[in-house]
Order: sequence, then structure tokens, then C-alpha cells
Amino acid sequence: MALPNNKFAYLALFCFLLGCTNGQLSTNYYSYSCPNLFPTIKHVVGSAIAKEARMGASLLRLFFHDCFVNGCDGSILLDDTPTFTGEKTAKPNNNSVRGFEVIDQIKSAVEKVCPGIVSCADILAITARDSVVKLGGPNWDVKLGRKDSKTASLQDANNDIPPPTSNLSNLTSKYAAKGLSTQDMVALSGAHTIGQARCTNFRDHIYNDTNIDASFARTALLPVCPKVNGSGDNNLAPLDFHTPTTFDNSYFKNLVSMRGLLHSDQELFNGGSTDSLVKSYSSSSTAFFSDFVSAMIKMGDISPLTGLNGEVRKNCRRVN
Repeated sequence: MALPNNKFAYLALFCFLLGCTNGQLSTNYYSYSCPNLFPTIKHVVGSAIAKEARMGASLLRLFFHDCFVNGCDGSILLDDTPTFTGEKTAKPNNNSVRGFEVIDQIKSAVEKVCPGIVSCADILAITARDSVVKLGGPNWDVKLGRKDSKTASLQDANNDIPPPTSNLSNLTSKYAAKGLSTQDMVALSGAHTIGQARCTNFRDHIYNDTNIDASFARTALLPVCPKVNGSGDNNLAPLDFHTPTTFDNSYFKNLVSMRGLLHSDQELFNGGSTDSLVKSYSSSSTAFFSDFVSAMIKMGDISPLTGLNGEVRKNCRRVN
């Protein structure tokens, strides 16, 4: 009887060391298989944000756009090939999502300390957290153990990611379809306290909507974004004019002052059911941070590939 027991013991030890999982994500998944994972990623993220503060928002957004399309599976990172169309050219992503080169740098650094162990999907999750922390936001323990998908969906990327023209009903339903509550939606929208948006995404709001502070639009936005389509489409404006590179609750203060940059932003404070949440977050960064962390963890749980599903990509841009 000793031999079978030893076999089971070896199997248990193997799973313990390599982070085997039975469909469950865990905050200590790589504790033994890649003990230097977190400092390795933190260093690259810190360097990237030091070079360009906007990169923190871009890396956070990558995780969001990944999770909203068939779960947090690294599908957004796949490049197109002659026989495969990924998600990068979807309308919400094309000429918009960025930071892929930083993910490449992180993957390269991680492969040096623990080759073939850490998925690109998990790298996105850790990178999002580290970006928030680097810019002054809350910290949290990231649940890990995701595998990478071998496919992607251009159609689902076009359909599932809420556009900046969304009204409150559309936003609520898009988040609900992913198992996220209205509170999760408002808290996650607070990520717009960092980053920038292109003129093409806020032109209609500043010229055609009435729920925007006229003085703010006239002095801060109209000079940046000409009214005529095709003119200045790629000009940028910060999503939060007060503290554009600090993760705080200024985004919600802006909404209360009718200074949301996107139509979808201001929809959260426009006489509807989410007004009270926006007011709460605008007056308490503690409340916002707490709900944001909960929502980020919940979003990270969307349909992960675990166990024998998916793979650990050697290169985040292509399947093995």
C-alpha cells in the first residue's frame, strides 16, 4: 500500500508546487511555482508608467476589454494572422486600446524568472492592479489561475463592450450580462478618473447633449475637438480634468458638476437610478475604493479558463 500512497503524495506535491487548480482561482496560485512574479511585474509596470503616466489607464483598460469578451482569457492580446481575426480591430478597440508592448515586456520578464508558468490572462489581471496602485489607488489581492484562450471573437468584442454613446439602460444591461451589478458598473466606471479619450468618442456629447456644463465644454473641450467629423478625431482630452493621472474620486465629483467627458459617463448622474451612488462616491473616496476593489475582483471572475482548459501562451500575441 505504500507505493500508491507515495504516488498520491507526489501528485499532491506536484500540484502544490505548480499551482494546480480544480476550476478555482486563488490569490496564492503562483506562490511556489513563481515566487518572484509580483515584484517582476510591478517593476515593469512602474517603469512604463514613469515614462508615460497615461499607460496606467491603458493597462487597466486592457483588462476590462479582455474580461468583457468571453471572460478574462487574454483573447484581446492575440494578433491577427492571415487565417485568424482577433479582437484588436473591433470598433471599441481599434486605434483605442494600447499598451500591448508593455504586456510583451512583462511577459518576457516573467518568462525569465519562471518559464511556461504564468498565463497572459493572469498578467493582465496583475498589471491592472499594479497600475491602479502606482497611480494612487487601492491595493487588493489578485485571484489567479487563469489560462489563455486559443481563440478570440471580433463579433463579441463589437457587441459586448459598452460604447461611449451608451445610455444608462444600455450600460446596466451590458454589465448585467456579465454578472455585474449596477453598483459594480458605477464603481468600475470610476476607472475613468485616469486616462484620456479621443475626440471622436466625446464629440457628440459636447456639441449635441445638454447635460454638460457649458463653460467647461466651451473652454476645455471645443478647442480640442472640432465639430466636423474627420477633423481632429484623434485629439485627446483627459477623462478627469482635475487629476488626470491620479486614481481618486474626482471622476465622480466631475459628474456631479456635469463635467463628464463621455456621454456614457454623464449618464451615471443624469436624474436616474445611479445618481445616489455617484454622490456617495464623490463625497467618499473610501466608499469608492472599497466598491471598486470588490467590482474588480468580481470582474476578474468572469468565465476564466482553468485546469486543462486553454493554455499558457509563450507569446501573448499568438497561440502556442
